[in-house]
Amino acid sequence: MNDDFIQLIMTRTSIRAFLDKPVSDEMVETLLKAAMAAPSAKNSQPWAFVVIRDRALLEKLGNSLPNAKMTATAPVAVVICGALDKALPGEAREYWIQDAAAATENFLLAVHALGLGAVWTGVHPISERIKILKETLKLPEGVEPFCLIPFGWPAVPAAVKDKWDPSIVHQDVW
Repeated sequence: MNDDFIQLIMTRTSIRAFLDKPVSDEMVETLLKAAMAAPSAKNSQPWAFVVIRDRALLEKLGNSLPNAKMTATAPVAVVICGALDKALPGEAREYWIQDAAAATENFLLAVHALGLGAVWTGVHPISERIKILKETLKLPEGVEPFCLIPFGWPAVPAAVKDKWDPSIVHQDVW
């Protein structure tokens, strides 16, 4: 068992304040590769990513999205999107949401592994938030924003939360 990896998972937490220090292109590429290594239904990989470094765009999103104020001061953010043209057909189409969530968690764990900090801010399924991102980032038809992740070097150390609750674990049947 790799205790270091388990410790990485157990100590990942949301970071909402960032240093005014750039994140290298190499680090961003590593994070995106980690996100793209996530599992997806039938390996469809129905995702796309928008990396945002433009200060004006970061500030606009931070001022427009009620749950993402910290974006205005982050050095970089990524929007993880569903690429609906790659989604499975029929009723299975909605699996893109689970696939995007898996890519998001991989991204967040990789952020933590690199010593950076990030926070997952929800977009989908809130229509107002979706509209803001679609318009601001000029997303094409068929690309659905799933979440916005502002990230960078943590300004302060984060307190790790112990979320273990055995009362919600059931064995074999409820």
